[in-house]
Amino acid sequence: MSEEVYRQLARHLDDLPGGFPPSESGVELRILKRLFSPEEAELAVCLTLVPEEANVIAERSGLDIEETGKRLQIMARKGLIFSIEEGGRPALYQAASYIFGIWEYQLNNLNKEFAQDMDEYGRTLSVEISKFPQLRTIPVGRSIPASTEVFPHEGAGELVQARKKILVAPCICRRKTKTQGAGCDKPEETCLIFDQWAEYYHRNGLGRFIGKDEALEILKKADEAGLVLQPSNSKEPGWICCCCSCCCGVVKRLKAHPQSASIVVNSFICRVDPEICEGCGICIDRCPTDAHEIVDDQVVHLPERCIGCGLCATTCPSGAATMIRKPEDQQPGIPQTVFDNQIKLAQVRGKVGLQNVT
Repeated sequence: MSEEVYRQLARHLDDLPGGFPPSESGVELRILKRLFSPEEAELAVCLTLVPEEANVIAERSGLDIEETGKRLQIMARKGLIFSIEEGGRPALYQAASYIFGIWEYQLNNLNKEFAQDMDEYGRTLSVEISKFPQLRTIPVGRSIPASTEVFPHEGAGELVQARKKILVAPCICRRKTKTQGAGCDKPEETCLIFDQWAEYYHRNGLGRFIGKDEALEILKKADEAGLVLQPSNSKEPGWICCCCSCCCGVVKRLKAHPQSASIVVNSFICRVDPEICEGCGICIDRCPTDAHEIVDDQVVHLPERCIGCGLCATTCPSGAATMIRKPEDQQPGIPQTVFDNQIKLAQVRGKVGLQNVT
């Protein structure tokens, strides 16, 4: 019975937009057993992506209402499900996808064995989450010429200014890598979490609330450290990740791909003016996807590898590297909200019935 309940949970998570596909080794079941008790796994399969009160979930699960409420509260605090808790109103609970959900909520629960399991499972999981990107790349604000039009969803500063609540949390990718005795010296407290996700992170002790000025300062330091800005792939993002190419899975995947530009969601691309390029090579050191190389003492830009992050342009001493808007027929369609993104991912994955969404 215990083994079967975890298989049921794995199938339930795989029916969610983000997916949780079976691996050849079965490492995904080992991960679930690490996180969920059998009783928690049994209750988790009763949740959908629609926020619901405990009494509704109790009726579906066949459990006592009071006991269901207690279990859901514990599971929310353990980062196994998502909750919306507003003063004076009953708490609402909903299923959480594994990636951009349960995994990220384990910030304070990492150890070397868990990290190794995640590395093993990541090779299987990455196939599913790549079917429709859940992150997009936006350029560092000061890399875009003032004469270039920038829409509100394309600028990190504008996204921060539009958010009601902001929290900063450690980057789980860099924390995981350090747990394994590796990693880099990039700043760790850099993930900006917004609104209802910020509230959830704060309740679970995963970060601290900050003001807009500090959030903008974090973005400035991210640029200085050479971190790629990656908000959720929606015009109203739930978060902005500040990613490095040595620890962060999404950027590592982009770097490993021979044509990084073909699998990234972005609106801008770098252009290098050979007439004023000094061949200093700073852009080569800064580029996370090796989109620049030196040929005859001049930098040659490789557009097929450019993800449009702008890190080359912000430190180009001659101003030869600038960011330009991609042609209209190459502009990506950005979902309005995180939920819209999830619906699109579910459709691409063939989960069009969305029995676990509604």
